[in-house]
Amino acid sequence: MPAPSPEPHRDCPRCPRLVAVREALRVEQPDWWNAPVPALGDPDAWLAIIGLAPGRHGANRTGRAFTGDASGDLLFATLAKFGLAVEGGPKGVLILNAVRCLPPGNKPVPAEIHACRDYLGGQLAAPVVVALGQIAHQSAVKAMGGRLPKARFGHLAEHRMPAGQMLIDSYHCSRYNQNTGRLTPEMFEAVFARALELRR
Repeated sequence: MPAPSPEPHRDCPRCPRLVAVREALRVEQPDWWNAPVPALGDPDAWLAIIGLAPGRHGANRTGRAFTGDASGDLLFATLAKFGLAVEGGPKGVLILNAVRCLPPGNKPVPAEIHACRDYLGGQLAAPVVVALGQIAHQSAVKAMGGRLPKARFGHLAEHRMPAGQMLIDSYHCSRYNQNTGRLTPEMFEAVFARALELRR
């Protein structure tokens, strides 16, 4: 029997609410990706970065994780500054989302997060993982076999997972967090500077 796919099928039926959004957008925007967004980068990467879910005008439109919106602009600029991106693509890095399909209002419900967790867990082999935001953090901890009461989310918080992986938390690089100053470029850079230290 073949191994299960590490990515959901283009017409994945697991989450009825997200399927309805996807189908409506395929009619409204037929030239967009409008499907589960696959991981971007190197499957054998030393660093994995987990976001929340595809943005409507970003990854849901382009089909590339964190591509086409303000969150991706900051992420790729930061990766490039640390030598972790080449021509807009990750280098030695795997970028993925806790939820692979666009959720209404960018707010997936718990059942949708749970439905995607096996895809996430199947791609989290990197020794260092960065979680962008609390939902990505919670899903990563569960996917890596950790316990949430012992791994509380906080910007620049670090957590040793049962298999020895290190998880680093960051506020999400969303436009909202950037505009409100909750996350500054300097704060975001500190996360990746620390990730590089842990690699050594």
